[in-house]
Amino acid sequence: MNQRSFFEPERPDVSDPRVVPLAARMRPRTFDELVGQEEIIGPGLPLRTAIERDRLSSIILWGPPGSGKTTLATIIAGATGAQFHHLSAVTSGVADVRKVIEEARSNLALHRRRTILLIDEIHRFSKSQQDAVLQAVEQGTITLVGATTENPSFEVNAALLSRCRVFTLRQLSDSEVEVVVRRALTDQDRGVANLNVDLAKEAMTALCGMANGDARVALNALELAAEAATADETGRRAITLETISDVMQRRALLYDRAGEYHYDTISAFIKSVRGSDPDAAVYWLARMLEAGEDPLFVARRLTILAAEDIGLADPHALPLAVAAYQATHFLGMPEASLPLSEATIYLAVAEKSNSSLKAYMSAREIVDRTRNDPVPLHLRNAATGLMARLGYGREYQYSHDYTSDDPRRFGQRYLPANIDAEFYTPGLAGAELEIADRVREARKFRKSTDTTKDRSVPRHEAGQPPEGGPDS
Repeated sequence: MNQRSFFEPERPDVSDPRVVPLAARMRPRTFDELVGQEEIIGPGLPLRTAIERDRLSSIILWGPPGSGKTTLATIIAGATGAQFHHLSAVTSGVADVRKVIEEARSNLALHRRRTILLIDEIHRFSKSQQDAVLQAVEQGTITLVGATTENPSFEVNAALLSRCRVFTLRQLSDSEVEVVVRRALTDQDRGVANLNVDLAKEAMTALCGMANGDARVALNALELAAEAATADETGRRAITLETISDVMQRRALLYDRAGEYHYDTISAFIKSVRGSDPDAAVYWLARMLEAGEDPLFVARRLTILAAEDIGLADPHALPLAVAAYQATHFLGMPEASLPLSEATIYLAVAEKSNSSLKAYMSAREIVDRTRNDPVPLHLRNAATGLMARLGYGREYQYSHDYTSDDPRRFGQRYLPANIDAEFYTPGLAGAELEIADRVREARKFRKSTDTTKDRSVPRHEAGQPPEGGPDS
C-alpha cells in the first residue's frame, strides 16, 4: 500500500462534485467507456493494439476541443507499465521538460522502465521548447504523446513531427454526445444521478446540438442546468428546453482566428462566392463574424476576390468590395456585418471571370524567361533635347488624334520587338462580351499594320554616336 508523505498535500477526491467538474469526473477510464473515434482506436486497430501491448511509439493526437485527446492519453496512462508524466504547454517550460527527461534517463538506465510524456496543447510550445523534446524522442528516452487542436504540420517542428505518428480525432456527432450525457444522468458515483435529474427530450436535443461535438461543453452545461433546476415535491429536478437555452446562451463555435478553423472557414467562404452560391457564402460569413473573426480580414479577402474571380465580367464588383471595406473600417461590428453581407451576396451572384489574373500570370511568365529589352523609342518620353535628337517619342501616334471609329488608333505597336504574345483573353460572360469585340478589332488591325521594326535601341546605343553632339 502506497503511503502518503506528511509533507505531501492531500489530493482531492476526483468524484467529489464540490471540487471536480462533471466533465472531469466523467472522463472515460477504459476503452470500453470511450465514446467515438472507433476508426482509430477500435479493437484490432494499430493504435489500440500498441497501447494494449504497451508498445506505443511517439504520437500526436490532433482534433477539436472535447473530442477525447486528453481522455485517450489518460487511458494510455492507465494501460501502460511505463512511468507517465503530464505537462501542459500553457504552464510548463523547458526546465520542466528537461526534468522529466533526466528522470526518464535514470528510470531507463536503472530500472529499464520506459517513460511516456503527455504534452497537452503542444502547439503552444515554442521552437526551443519543442527542440528540448526532440533529442529525447529520437533516442527513445521518452515516448511522446502530444495533444493539439491545431494542425501539427503548421505548429509542430518538422523534425519532431517526422518522428511521431499523427492521429486525427474527429468532432463527436450529436448522437455520441448524447451517449456521454445519458451516462452522466445515470451514474450515481461520478454523474448527476443523485440529483434526480429529468432531462426533457427537446432539451437533450438542444444540449447535444449546441455543444457542437464537444462532450466537455455538454457535460459542463448539464451540470450547471442540474444545479440551477429547482426540485419539486418528489425531489425530481426537471431540465427543460428553456433551462438549456438559458445555460448555453448560444452554440459553442469552433473557431480560432490564427489556426486551422480560420483557414478552413475562409477557404469555404471564398469558394462559395466563387461558385456563385450566395446562401453558402452568407452562412460562412456568419460563421466567421459570430466567432469573432476580424471583419477587416473578411473585407480584404472580398476585395481580392472581386479582382481575381469577377474582374472585368462585372467592373462594379471591385468598387463595391472596396466600399464594403471602407464601411467596415468606420462602422465596426456588429453593424459591419451589413455591408459585408451585401458585398458577399453581390460578388456571389455576379458574373465571374479570372481573365485579369490569367493575363498577369502569362505576362509574368514571359518577363521571367525573356530578356529585358529597352522600351521602344516611340514610347519613350523626350524629356530633354538630347532625347528628342535621339528619336525618343518621334514616331509616337497620339490616340486622341483619331476618331473612335478610325481603326488607325489601334495601329501602333506597344510591346518590345522580341515579344509577340497575347496575354489577355476576355471572359465569356458579362461586360467582357463587349470588351472582347473591341480587343479583337484592335488586335486584328495592329497585326495587319505591324512591320515589327526594331525601334527599341537608339542609334548611339547600337554603336553610332548621337546626332547633334552633346545636349545643350
